[in-house]
Amino acid sequence: MLKKTVLIMFLLVLAISLIVTGCGGGGNDSSNSSNDTQKEDGNQQAEQPKEKAEPVNWIANSVWPPNNHISVGLESFAKKANEATNGQVNITVQSGGALGYKGPELLKVVRDGLVPVSDMLISGVAGDEPTFGVVSLPFLVRGIEEGHTLINIARPYFDKIAEEKWNQKILYIAPWPPSGFWTKNKAKSLADVEGLKMRTFDKNGALVVEAAGGTPYPLPFSEVYSSLATGVIDSVMTSPPTAVDAKFWEVLDYYIPVSVAMGTDMVSVNLNEFNKLDKETQDALIKAAKETETEMWESVAAENKAKKDIVAENGIETVEPSKEFMDELFAVTESIRQEYLKNAPEEAKKIVEEFNKAVGRD
Repeated sequence: MLKKTVLIMFLLVLAISLIVTGCGGGGNDSSNSSNDTQKEDGNQQAEQPKEKAEPVNWIANSVWPPNNHISVGLESFAKKANEATNGQVNITVQSGGALGYKGPELLKVVRDGLVPVSDMLISGVAGDEPTFGVVSLPFLVRGIEEGHTLINIARPYFDKIAEEKWNQKILYIAPWPPSGFWTKNKAKSLADVEGLKMRTFDKNGALVVEAAGGTPYPLPFSEVYSSLATGVIDSVMTSPPTAVDAKFWEVLDYYIPVSVAMGTDMVSVNLNEFNKLDKETQDALIKAAKETETEMWESVAAENKAKKDIVAENGIETVEPSKEFMDELFAVTESIRQEYLKNAPEEAKKIVEEFNKAVGRD
């Protein structure tokens, strides 16, 4: 009887021991083993490289002809972008206005994603974003170096506006040489400008022509040559590269480099498209854009001279403006600068204030 009782107790202890062990009674060993396994799995996951986003294929719009320095710069950027991102960003440039969009609408075109990337004249879209009009205030900048200073000061403001209001990211800003008057007759004084029918490319340019006694015609570039040939207009406000693009020597005779303003173009990308890229690809794209911008600013003086030489070789005479003529133009356009600043957004006022201080005209 005693042996039977001992046997029953032994079996009960054994059963309880097995039950406890099965329920995790050996908690320390089992828990540590489980934690070690989780840590090992976690480390393996952390060590795996972040998955790359799918490569993108973007169309880049340009209203300028293929040989224009802005279009050439855009082609160069497309190549740099592809190389810098290891093929993650593929950009095909459609130049010469092939996509049918006009300059003044391009801010909305990129915002709405109708094209992912586009070049656009900054002052040309100032009708939609008044702060952008600051870059073409007549006779604000005096030469290429000051034009670059203005853009460097304006850039942080432009970046914020583009992203927060227009759903796009500015990739780079490229310069045009300063703009002047291209005419059929010599214009050596304000009296010679009176009555001219002059093509202009933005609101401020149109105001300059009106102040000087002429009639502004805000025509798209694609209509400039035919309008000159048919007599709709008899003069143009622009820079030498455009004169070469349009073969002005076939319809005009003189160039007066009064340097009304220095045009600038920006290339921007739809923000939704940009945000599809992983951080590494975004950084590589921005780096390629900065390289393109640096190259274009460094080459603008040479570009200006080269294009002036071409128009001269084809028979257009350059008439250097006298101090008296420049004084007249500056005087009649003072109200344009003051009126703009009176009604301008605060960002534009800050840009002009900072610029004048930087160039010593405060």
